[in-house]
Amino acid sequence: MANISNHNTSIDQKLIDEGTAQLASEIEVLETWLHELEASDEADTEMIAARKSYNDMLQSRKEMLSTLAKQSKAEAVAPN
Repeated sequence: MANISNHNTSIDQKLIDEGTAQLASEIEVLETWLHELEASDEADTEMIAARKSYNDMLQSRKEMLSTLAKQSKAEAVAPN
């Protein structure tokens, strides 16, 4: 039974690591897009809506990343 638990823990940690990498990549893309939008002098309704949407997505990804970091720490200290 302990072997199954160790196997599940390693799978969980692998998923956490993959999710962390994916979220970090998405955050980088969103920050680049936001930087490009902010560098633009345009302030039409489409640009304003895009900025709000990207900011919302960025905040969401950062919250998910924080949650995964906490989960990763919990997995690391969980007894096998």
